[in-house]
Amino acid sequence: MNVRQANLKMIKSFPGGKDALAVAMGMTIHAFDNRLYNRKGQDFTADEELQIQSFSGTTFFADAVASLSGGVFVELPDVSDIGNDELLEKWNALYAKVGEFSGKFSRAISDDVVDQRERQDLSAAGEGVNKLVQELLALTFRIYCKQHEKED
Repeated sequence: MNVRQANLKMIKSFPGGKDALAVAMGMTIHAFDNRLYNRKGQDFTADEELQIQSFSGTTFFADAVASLSGGVFVELPDVSDIGNDELLEKWNALYAKVGEFSGKFSRAISDDVVDQRERQDLSAAGEGVNKLVQELLALTFRIYCKQHEKED
């Protein structure tokens, strides 16, 4: 996903859509559209993108930036009530995601060609596995690392 696609998804997620979001951002609809569609060399600043993301209650901008940077955005869970049972649930979810990925992988290469749709499916499934691994690591470190090691 690119930043424009992220913006459109964030707008769709905001109650009232583009007009309401423009007002929330303190912009006229014309100024908002100019930034959204890069008219006259205008664009949203990173701070504006983050504000739109916050207003929309999504992580689409972070997802786009991570993807464009060759990575994956991983939203870290709150660990205030996390223990071994929750870690076990993450492990089970990870096993299921790996199984899903394995099935998609096998189907994609069965004809010795990975087409565009299969590539997108594999990428999405791989990102799902990566996210769960990172969540599992983050939870493990937050729960079991000594306080001074958590800050490193």
